[in-house]
Amino acid sequence: MCGIVGYIGPRDATPIILNGLKRLEYRGYDSAGVAVINENQIDVRRDAGKLSQLVDLVSRSPLNGAPGIGHTRWATHGAPSARNAHPHVSNTGKMVVVHNGIVENFLELKDELSSEGAVFNSDTDTETIVHLAEYHKSSGISFEEAARRTFKQIEGANVVLLMCTEEPDKIIAARIGNAGGVVLGLGEDENYLASDIPAILEHTRKVIFLESRQMAVVTRDGIRVESLDGGELTPDIHTIAFDAVSAEKGEYRHFMQKEIHEQVRALTDTLAGRVDFKEGRIRLPELNLTPELAKRIQRIYITACGTAAYAGMVGKYLIEKIARVPVEVVIGSEFRYSDPIVDENTVILAISQSGETADTLAAMEEGRKKGGIIWSNVNAIGSQAMRVADGYISMQTGPEIGVASTKAFTAPLVDQYMLAILLADMRGVIDDNTRRELVADLRLVPDLAGRVLDTEPEIEKVAHALKDIRGCLYLGRGINMPIAYEGALKLKEISYIHAEGYPAGEMKHGPIALIDEEMPVICLAPKDPWHEKMISQIQQAKARGGMVIAVATEGDELVKGMADHVLWIPEAPWMLSPVVTVLPLQMLAYHIATIRGLDVDQPRNLAKSVTVE
Repeated sequence: MCGIVGYIGPRDATPIILNGLKRLEYRGYDSAGVAVINENQIDVRRDAGKLSQLVDLVSRSPLNGAPGIGHTRWATHGAPSARNAHPHVSNTGKMVVVHNGIVENFLELKDELSSEGAVFNSDTDTETIVHLAEYHKSSGISFEEAARRTFKQIEGANVVLLMCTEEPDKIIAARIGNAGGVVLGLGEDENYLASDIPAILEHTRKVIFLESRQMAVVTRDGIRVESLDGGELTPDIHTIAFDAVSAEKGEYRHFMQKEIHEQVRALTDTLAGRVDFKEGRIRLPELNLTPELAKRIQRIYITACGTAAYAGMVGKYLIEKIARVPVEVVIGSEFRYSDPIVDENTVILAISQSGETADTLAAMEEGRKKGGIIWSNVNAIGSQAMRVADGYISMQTGPEIGVASTKAFTAPLVDQYMLAILLADMRGVIDDNTRRELVADLRLVPDLAGRVLDTEPEIEKVAHALKDIRGCLYLGRGINMPIAYEGALKLKEISYIHAEGYPAGEMKHGPIALIDEEMPVICLAPKDPWHEKMISQIQQAKARGGMVIAVATEGDELVKGMADHVLWIPEAPWMLSPVVTVLPLQMLAYHIATIRGLDVDQPRNLAKSVTVE
């Protein structure tokens, strides 16, 4: 999970930046770097590996000056190496950039910039940003205007910091979409920038949070915030409490709300170091999967509990569709009592946020006794589920504090999508073009998620309309059927409202008896292969007097004309659509619970990690 720190002021920037990056190490990274402006030139130190290696490099080859920017990177484009580490400098040496996110159109930009004479010295998408900014600056416009044109031209969810030797009195930052946060810290005759509060909390408690499609011009004397279109804004200045818990929540009311919004960053980090967009390939080295093993696999059991089990249900669709391997999803607490058919050609894939879930661990042990191959997909590094597995995929989400899981649900959806592609590739059941198309679709995911998160105000209005309901029915089909289960679970967990998730086609086989004007029905109706069938279910619910809340693709006039409320999502590749469709349901449950005055982070009777059977 990439970290960013910036400083402008009278002091030497290097120790401030290195200390700030140290406080962001919990995010995870594979390389680090720092750049400062010293006597009108940019001085850079960067290296692969841990921050300690960068500190050693700086001690051997000091750099002094200000302003400065620093970065810890998870690789998305290009292998972890000093060559690909941030910061990246322009060909003239006059501009430098650090960046979080994915530039979705970097290949097109790279081709255009190369034709204009830009020379690329890394394999990253980030480098296109600094060359593009320099290209615009070469036309004679100001640094600020060049940055603005650059920010408006790059696509995807991104956070960018730029410095320029021709205007060394400023750092320019932008947040485009929801690619993590940008915190601007206000000091005395100095100011700070960071991707999260802990990096700068020792220096200031007064901060500004940059919103999507905003840019900031940061100088020693102040901070000016504008829209990307140039309109000057008056941002709120927040005072952060000294206690660590309040600081970690930042601008958000609850950890759950923060973690919902962290999903863009978490999804970006999930792809980091694993997706080679240039070659169209997936790398999951910790899984220890070889072509020989992949071809040997005859069956996969996905075992998990609660939210993780619903993620596994989506994984079943993905692995069977892409890799053509039979998959069964078995609840962890049932697995060892069901006498599962397991042999040396069977994989047991355990999904667990904590990696310590008792029933899931017991299922793994049962699979081991029967001679199966044990894999895990876990968030907690070093947890038991990771240690005892033959191979694992780590969720790159960072700590999840809220009991109701959010980012640790969407991350394994993408993890299993990548697993399916890797299995298909190694088994030889997918052609090169299809594999490349599936991999390319992953570039869209963080930005699609960010666009849904931007609709939170509209979702909160729907939550007010539903705050007094006593029950709710969730319907979904195909790959979004498990999202109906997960949406219902979220509402139950934090609002204490009875909710049921159902396969929409089963509505007529019982649940339709519940539908009347007091039973709202939430229908997952994105434009996917089951869209027409979901239209039929909406019509049937409306015919019984039910209030219908639809999750639908932007521009779907048919759904809009039938539903009482629509939670809009952008169009997405259907196999990745669950990552998008679940987000409005998370926000809806969150706002219903907060309107009802409930403790969403620690709901009654629940624990974050269920470590007993």
